[in-house]
Amino acid sequence: MSDTLPQPPIDRLLAIMARLRDPQSGCEWDLAQDFASIAPYTIEEAYEVADAIARGDMADLREELGDLLLQVVFHARMAEEAGHFAFDDVAASISTKMEARHPHIFGDAGGTMDEARWEDLKARERSAKGVASALDGVALALPALMRAEKLQKRAARTGFDWPDPSGSEAKIAEEIAELKQATSDQDQVEEAGDLLFAVVNFVRAHGISAEEALRAANAKFERRFRAMEAIGGPEHFAGLSLEAQEELWQQVKKS
Repeated sequence: MSDTLPQPPIDRLLAIMARLRDPQSGCEWDLAQDFASIAPYTIEEAYEVADAIARGDMADLREELGDLLLQVVFHARMAEEAGHFAFDDVAASISTKMEARHPHIFGDAGGTMDEARWEDLKARERSAKGVASALDGVALALPALMRAEKLQKRAARTGFDWPDPSGSEAKIAEEIAELKQATSDQDQVEEAGDLLFAVVNFVRAHGISAEEALRAANAKFERRFRAMEAIGGPEHFAGLSLEAQEELWQQVKKS
């Protein structure tokens, strides 16, 4: 009987990734990857985690969290091979950051955590890194609606914001008019972007996350549209007149 203790799961995963990236005996696909080629998979896995949560599927959530963890291990392994940092450095870095961001738990600061205090702590971190703008650190890869909201929140902390929702409401009307008047494709794209940015601002003024609101609207539309197809018959629905489709839409809404 062996006295060898079972390998901790995280050590097993790190060993698997090291084997996959072994220059002599590793997997061809894994060896061909770099940070840029893996980044889209990392983003995709994060969305799949969110999807499992939205569906309340705990078995799937466990699997998707594993897939997301694999992405962290993959990036850390490539960084270690290049001599930048290793997985332990990643874990140590986030541990230090979380302790620093919770001085009322791990220090003697006292009090409770709220959004203002959290943002102040993060602002101090950015200042320590030597950031030059209040907008520094808002990731380019964020979904556009989410990034718009974060940019607006950062700007608002400097005082650059409408005092009440009426300002952003008027801005929406202004941007709609400018979009209607735009003639070139470039101008239309620019004005459409300005309109969407203004809508995010208006929604944010009401304390609503634009990203979450649009996700909910997408889900509602998909649910209602599928119900319309089911009632009208998937094979016949596209052939119905707009009036007939609208009648089905109203029927689904009432039900």
